Amino acid sequence: MKQSKTGDKALDYIINEMVEAVTNSKDEIFQISEDSRNEFEKLTSELTEAKKQVHTLITEGDKLEQKVKFSRMRLSEVSKQFQKYSEQDIRRVYEQTHSLQMDLSMTREKEKQLRERRDDLELRLRNLEETIKRAEALGGKISVVQNYLMEDFKNVSDVMKDAKEKQQFGLQIIEAQEEERRRLSREIHDGPAQMLANVMLRSDLVDRTYRERGIDEALAEMKQVRKMVRSALYEVRRIIYDLRPMALDDLGLIPTLKKYLATVEDYNQIKISFTSFGRESRLESKYEVALFRLIQEAVQNAVKHAEASHIQVKIEITREVARIIVKDDGKGFDPKEKKDQSFGLVGMRERVDMLEGEWNIDSSIGEGTIVTIQMPISS
Repeated sequence: MKQSKTGDKALDYIINEMVEAVTNSKDEIFQISEDSRNEFEKLTSELTEAKKQVHTLITEGDKLEQKVKFSRMRLSEVSKQFQKYSEQDIRRVYEQTHSLQMDLSMTREKEKQLRERRDDLELRLRNLEETIKRAEALGGKISVVQNYLMEDFKNVSDVMKDAKEKQQFGLQIIEAQEEERRRLSREIHDGPAQMLANVMLRSDLVDRTYRERGIDEALAEMKQVRKMVRSALYEVRRIIYDLRPMALDDLGLIPTLKKYLATVEDYNQIKISFTSFGRESRLESKYEVALFRLIQEAVQNAVKHAEASHIQVKIEITREVARIIVKDDGKGFDPKEKKDQSFGLVGMRERVDMLEGEWNIDSSIGEGTIVTIQMPISS
């Protein structure tokens, strides 16, 4: 009993550490976003002032050019008819012309420096804007992860009966968390991050194309940029759906399942049939989350491990019970053979047990798999 309590405390400590780490990461990202936003406002103000100064110097330079032009004409006239003018008059015209040329040169140099300053500010603003967008997007994803951890693990200590199993489950949680971080890191780096970097490069190319080749070719480049942004948005939405779809809180279980399964079908190029029976009204959040996660895990197992070409998902919800059937035509497996990477099945079993449900896996090698779950729903 004492060992069991120690295991409970250890597992609670691990979970609390995980939640705290995610919360701290969220706070750090929020601070980065706020600092970037403050810097963005400061640079925007500097850019506005720089543009005003550039405009002023351009106007002054144009006026000085006119004065220099007139003074040169005057100097040329005096030089040709020097017998009509005194040496003092000629010197005065020459000095005036020289002074105006010096003023013009200094004005143009200041204009050049301000233009470079303006361009540098615009580049920094674009980079800051991209940083802010990424920080906000990443903060939203971490919020999803935080909610996932707090919802799915808050009752895990009450579910685990055996101290040894708790210890193994806790270690598997850490391994799964690290694997999920690696997966998310790879997906974000190889997907949205690369796409957004390409968008930045292509956006600079659009500006250069417009200046060098005209608006028609610039519009063609803009269409390509639009396609890349659309692809990046699709990847971000897919990653968010893999964590926790926002529609589950807004629309409920059945509409979210339809959308999720359609996304999995489209992304993995696999046929998924979905059928629902009975009530489609909202359930308590714990039941909606549990049913969604169970179907998600079963479908992901069929996609990743079974190499299935067709998956059938059926759900029936009555006033007292919810029934789930997930069937695939994949390669199947021997349920009696314990696998090292069976963490997904362990998680499904614990979730079903937590809500006092029943489940069964019917599978054999080469014959596909049928997962059947029945869960009571209290009013």
